[in-house]
Parts: sequence; structure tokens; C-alpha cells
Amino acid sequence: MAAPLATTAERLPSLVKEAAAVLSRATSAAEVLAAHDLAAATYDAAKRQARLQKAKRAHDELVAATYRVQADSLEIESLAKRRLADEYDAAQHRGEVGKKGQRTDLVPAANKVPTAEEAGLSRKQVFEARQIRDAIEQDPGIVRRALDQMLAAGDEPTRAGLKRAANLRAAVGTDTATAAERGNNLYETPPEAMRTLLNFMRFSPKVLEPACGRGAISRMLEDAGYDVELADLVDYGTATKDGELQRVEDFLQSAPTADDPDRPDIVTNPPYGAALNAFVAHALKRHRPRRMALLLNLNFLCGFDDADRNFAMDEAPPARIYVFKRRLPMMHRDGWDGPEASSRMNTAWFIWELRSQPDGSEGYDGPTEIMRVDWKVFENAAPCGPAEQLPAESVTDGWPTKRGPKVPSGGSRSLTSEPNANVSVDATAGETAPNPLAAARAFRAKAVPA
Repeated sequence: MAAPLATTAERLPSLVKEAAAVLSRATSAAEVLAAHDLAAATYDAAKRQARLQKAKRAHDELVAATYRVQADSLEIESLAKRRLADEYDAAQHRGEVGKKGQRTDLVPAANKVPTAEEAGLSRKQVFEARQIRDAIEQDPGIVRRALDQMLAAGDEPTRAGLKRAANLRAAVGTDTATAAERGNNLYETPPEAMRTLLNFMRFSPKVLEPACGRGAISRMLEDAGYDVELADLVDYGTATKDGELQRVEDFLQSAPTADDPDRPDIVTNPPYGAALNAFVAHALKRHRPRRMALLLNLNFLCGFDDADRNFAMDEAPPARIYVFKRRLPMMHRDGWDGPEASSRMNTAWFIWELRSQPDGSEGYDGPTEIMRVDWKVFENAAPCGPAEQLPAESVTDGWPTKRGPKVPSGGSRSLTSEPNANVSVDATAGETAPNPLAAARAFRAKAVPA
């Protein structure tokens, strides 16, 4: 039942109550759909009314009241979508509705089941209903909270805004939080990421963790035999195994260490957001670690309108990028005690490495080698350990191909060639270790029966 176009502002609240009542009494998919349609029609009418009020420069309180009707209508619409998703999935399970990709041309007419469209729902409606259902199950208050945030900011509650807030971001567990809830934007690095890195890479015995948080990365580095310097913009009271407390400093203002022969390598999960590009560029320009590993969103590969990003990816490009083909477990914000969500972020370890140049200097240069890795392969693997713990006469790190002479600019190395032995060679590292590709295959062979 659709609301008439002549619906006035005075009638809108009663229509919201009617839609809520229809939904509360609904016992079938058809009745849920009727409640959804009534709420949707009320939202559309309120949206038109709000625009008319703004065009006539009505009092802010009138516009705000209409916005509240829009928000309430969207909440009912979302709750109806949640129930529709459950009803539709149950009907599919009972065989009353066809599944995506199911062929019907060879099925006798008497045995055919209706498609989503024949049942009165488009594929897009089913998809969106499942999205909102999953978001609400992960965080039951997500829809109302997102709508209240729009109202508090004086913004018009819209379907697009709610979709961004509740559907796409709810599973990440971060973007719908207020600034107060996000606090210091601390998202602890999962151990799966570090186990993978420490099976592929060796670093100098001394490592700087400049965004240490509560020590998720530094603890694993220390367990692998590294001495770690700790620093962070926020004082978390994090200490090394020897009891040395973290420094409290803004990494962007930290003193350069490029001329220090004992400068540490850098391993960290840097702060995302506005400071990220400057953070990476400062590390490369001012600290110039021999090796630096940053856990970054895979989108860091892209972008063209930021000078710091262009410097880090074009002028001083990473030597290697280990892309997680299986998404890492969710990195929830510090203090999060809500439902555990799955991550929708694709991440990778970006590795920068100083290499000798023809003029005798050192620089970060290409080509960048990319390899897909699976963190599950390394769930029970032991880390390689610092470089100086190994015999000086043999050289390697975890890169699973032999490295001969430096490839000229513009060249490439094969990521598919088979190593000749269970040892890989890297002329820049100065150590020997089991080849992780072979180790991964051995581990997988034990873990997965043929």
C-alpha cells in the first residue's frame, strides 16, 4: 500500500507508525514486503517534503522533523529487508524459490520453482536484503546508530548514506564508529600477518617499531630474536622484554637516522588515514632503513595525486610486495567488544630495500616483485630470525627465487621459476634459510591429505 503523493508533513509520523505496526504483525513474506513498501513510500514522501521545505526556507525544526521521519522510515525498511532475507533464504532451502545459476530449461513445468523475479523480488533486492541482514546480525544497533549520527550532524538520512554506513562498513567494524569510539585509531596487527612476514624476511638484529600500539608486532619480533625500539604517538605504556618503555613521539617529527650506520630496520603497521603517505615518505627520506616492512591496504599500489605516495611507489619503489590472497583476520579497533566480523580489506606486506647503485650509492629502486601468499600455510611455522645469527659465508632471505646479478631498470624476475634446492639466494641479505616456498609445500602436504 503506497502513500499518496499529497501526503502532508502532518501525516508522515502516523504513516511511520502504521508501517511499524504492519511489520510487527507480519507472519508471511508477503506481509513483510507490504510493510517494507509502506515504509519506502513514507520515506520517499518525507524526502520530497524535506526538499520542498528547504526550497521554501522553512524553519530548521520543520526540516529536522521531516528528517526524523525519513530516518524512522529507513529503519523500518531495513528491518523489513532483514526479515525478507531470512524468508527468502528459508524458501530457497525448502526448494520453493530457485537458486542463482540453477537451470530451469530442462526441468518439467510441473517441477519448476519460481525465480526471485517471479517471486516479486529482483536479484538486487535480494542482495541488498542479505547485506543489511548480515550487518545487523554482526552489530544489532548499526542501523539506528548510523541514522542517529546523520541526524546529529544535521545531514539528511538517505538510502545511499545508510548503505555506506551499515552495509559496506559494518563488516569492517570501524568506519561506522564515531571519532570518540575510534579513539586513537589503534587496530592491532594479527599474528598471522607477522608469522608470514617472519618466514619470508630477515631484518637487521635491531628493529624500530614506530607505531607500536600495545605491542602486537614487537612481541613477535622479540620472540624471533630481534631487539626492538618502541615508539608511538600515544603513550600506551608498552615496554620491551627488557622493560624499556616506548618513546612517545610523532614519527613525522622524529629525528632522521639516515646517517647512523647502526640505524635499525623498520617493521610496522602504520596509521592509516591522512598521515599515511607522509609517514611512509618520512621513513624513506629521513630514516632510510636498509629494510622496511609495512602492512598496508593493497590500495596503496594506486593513487596519483599525492606527492608522498608517488615518491614511495614511483621514485623509491618497494622491492617486494607479499599480497595476502586470503584476507587476514579482522583487525578490530582497540577496546572493541562487539561481534567479531570478517575483514573486507585486502592487505599486503610492502618491503622496501636499499640496493647498491652503479655510482656506489644506495637507493630504493625497482623493479617491484609481487608474490601472492597464504597466511594459513605459516600458522605453525617458526620464524627465520635476525640476519647475524646465520653463517656469513651463505646468503639468502625468504624470497623464493634465486637472485643473480641486479636486473637492469625496467627488467623483471620470474615468480614462477622453481628453486634448484631448498635454499634461496639474495645477494643483499647475508644469510641462509630454508626456502619458504618449499617449506610451504611441505607443510601443506602434511596438513592436507592427497
